[in-house]
Amino acid sequence: MTEQHLTPDAGADLVGPGSVASWTERYGHALMDTFGAPQRVLVRGEGPYVWDADGTRYLDLLGGIAVNSLGHAHPTLTAAVSAQLGTLGHISNFFASPTQIALAERLLALADAPEGSRVFLTNSGTEATEAAFKMARRNSTGPAGPRTRVLALEGAFHGRSMGALALTSKAAYREPFEPLPGGVEFLPFGDTAALEAAFAGDAGDRVAALFLEPIQGEAGVLPLPPGYLARARELTAAHGTLLVLDEVQTGMGRTGTWLAHQHPHLGGGARPDVVTLAKGLGGGFPVGAVVAYGERAATLLGRGQHGTTFGGNPVASAAALATIGVIERDGLLAHVTELGAWWREQLAALGHPLVTEVRGEGLLIAVELTAPVAADVAARALAAGFVVNPCTPSTVRMAPPFVLTREQAATFTDFLAGLPHDLGTGAGA
Repeated sequence: MTEQHLTPDAGADLVGPGSVASWTERYGHALMDTFGAPQRVLVRGEGPYVWDADGTRYLDLLGGIAVNSLGHAHPTLTAAVSAQLGTLGHISNFFASPTQIALAERLLALADAPEGSRVFLTNSGTEATEAAFKMARRNSTGPAGPRTRVLALEGAFHGRSMGALALTSKAAYREPFEPLPGGVEFLPFGDTAALEAAFAGDAGDRVAALFLEPIQGEAGVLPLPPGYLARARELTAAHGTLLVLDEVQTGMGRTGTWLAHQHPHLGGGARPDVVTLAKGLGGGFPVGAVVAYGERAATLLGRGQHGTTFGGNPVASAAALATIGVIERDGLLAHVTELGAWWREQLAALGHPLVTEVRGEGLLIAVELTAPVAADVAARALAAGFVVNPCTPSTVRMAPPFVLTREQAATFTDFLAGLPHDLGTGAGA
């Protein structure tokens, strides 16, 4: 067989030029209709900006849903990925690589995990949740007998695979695929009394795991009330229950600390048993992780009890290491904290009658509207050159790259200020 030497443009003839309209038509004939028609077809990005196939530029205030921490085409990240792929791309988990080992070590340090802690590397947040769910199944015996209960919160979103979906409360996501893995109970969001009732008496000894998001992103950027997580830690520790924190969206600096629960007002000093990570971990390259705190959690999954072909591959690990390195080198945690606080203050000070609340932490921000017109606002924003997300009918979510500037953020604030005051009444349509 003749060796083929491919140029950087190899395969370009399979792509070729095209407009947004032509690409959208091709999309409809080639991809399953799980997401609906794409809002735009994007062809390149730089920093916090992206361009579509028609050449229109947009300020990306969603960052691939809290993924592109360093923006688009960051030179350090692209160089790290290219260098690693040019050296060693994939090896399977019959072998290890220095980048895989170094990434696990860095995550343990950033998580402030105690001696005996370990990491399992995945490709996504959903896969990290699946691993954590399997860990819960392994925590199967308590003083009152089998641990058959798993607790999650109303409004939770943990992923779309069968195990992750079992932990996701939205009926529209769940019902087409039932029966799902059993034993999951949903508690009212942020209700400490309901949490305490779920652990009352011997029933608490039958809870294998409690899954929590420090801030529920998909539900509208809703932080757990102060003290809730600390109380959850007390109850789970007393009953031998795993406390699993889903930091897929909130982790890796998104809220201004490496992990959201490290904020005193969110975590109250609570140390979980398991943390799941993904999204911003690789700066745009698919990678996720499960951090198991301490020897007990770290040994719940034994040899042969879980696995992955691509998880922890050298390129993904190099991308994650580079992302962490840039965040540290460029002081982006402080920038996220300062910019996020300033921007939320600016948005709240608009006094626009359509805006009822601005909430969030760091650069995970929600603008709550007085009417269910978030989809309309997001569509108007896109037409004006901004990418945002209507995560609920009345909530617009932003999770922009950490490299966003005040000047760039202010352009969206100005856009909101210019929205029709009667949009929520239908007169502004």
